[in-house]
Amino acid sequence: MNFGTISVVGLGYIGLPTAAVLASRKKKVIGVDVDKKVVDTINRGQIHIVEPDLDIVVRAAVTEGFLRATTQPEAADAFLVAVPTPFMGDHEPDLSCVEAAGRSLAPVLKSGNLVILESTSPVGTTEQMAAWLAEARPDLTFPQTHGEHSDIRIAYCPERVWPGRVLRELVENHRVIGGMTPKCSEAATSLYRIFVDAECVITTARTAEMVKLTENSFRDVNIALANELSIICDQLDIDVWELIRLANRHPRVNILQPGPGVGGHCIAVDPWFIVNKNPNESRLIQTAREVNDSKPEFVVDSIRTHAEKLKTNNVICLGATFKPDIDDLRESPALKIVLKLAKMGYKVQLVEPNIHVLPEALEAVGCQLLPLDAALDAGADNVVAVLVAHKEFKASEILCLQKPLDFCGVLKGIQ
Repeated sequence: MNFGTISVVGLGYIGLPTAAVLASRKKKVIGVDVDKKVVDTINRGQIHIVEPDLDIVVRAAVTEGFLRATTQPEAADAFLVAVPTPFMGDHEPDLSCVEAAGRSLAPVLKSGNLVILESTSPVGTTEQMAAWLAEARPDLTFPQTHGEHSDIRIAYCPERVWPGRVLRELVENHRVIGGMTPKCSEAATSLYRIFVDAECVITTARTAEMVKLTENSFRDVNIALANELSIICDQLDIDVWELIRLANRHPRVNILQPGPGVGGHCIAVDPWFIVNKNPNESRLIQTAREVNDSKPEFVVDSIRTHAEKLKTNNVICLGATFKPDIDDLRESPALKIVLKLAKMGYKVQLVEPNIHVLPEALEAVGCQLLPLDAALDAGADNVVAVLVAHKEFKASEILCLQKPLDFCGVLKGIQ
């Protein structure tokens, strides 16, 4: 297929890099986002997220006229939907953003268009999106009713990138493409071949949806083992970092590293999509989620115990993002820990080098945002807790002298 114009709906941590990479291949890209501030920022050739080298690519794409952002979808040859899919209530999937994106682009669809859903989604979401589109555009035909002869091609292709390495991994990582028909898969593969150097593997839409959920559930279960071991080792006076390092010397053992919990838009969310669909059959996945979701409470208890020993009410928390060296606070266990401590009455000072403004929730409870040196110079009567393994913390010689509570292995050189 010939893709003269490509639209990317949702300009967040996945959508914007994808739009930028496509534009860097000299494709005309229209980015769509409901947030006018995001749109205006991108049209100035700037970015609103932290991702290495993304600013350079976006600036070049905008300057050369290949990337433009808007708040309303416009006609294009292909649409990539990359909007949030959080959960609500009792871990029930919230597909409202997918539905809103689909209904917003429906009016500009024309025969021959390709629509790809990239958002991590419960099994069956691609079919649901197709149904929403068909409802909005009864004048067009869709794969669920007309198969290979449909006017619109629809497919699912999950992102598989790691924050901090997104631009490289968009190009280098294999893609799993699940079309609603073989022609849908073929069309989607043609689009990804514009910028993907790795293999594009074709399967069904439902399998592709489940692949993404399975990948993140695997990691969640492995991290849950590490987090559970860290709690056991704390009670047995064993160094969990040494334990895992030694266990991983076995040729068939590869335990991941413990931390204050699991956060982010994928691993902390996606396993619940499986549990929600098949609660009786996903006992291991659900238990892993519960272990990782409970780890922040263990961290809070450890900090409280240490504060009581030091007879202090002052706590310095190092890090609030869900992983090192990014600005993403979504589902961050570190952020939950900081907020909980502040609500418990502790005077909390936060060091987070990747954000410049405190989240409203932390500002409301009196938390302070300080540079690392200023926080560590505040005096000895503080509990210092490392919650995220940022590069600034690894490089700090002063931090080593503070003997902090290290919940992510910074002082062990693990992370």
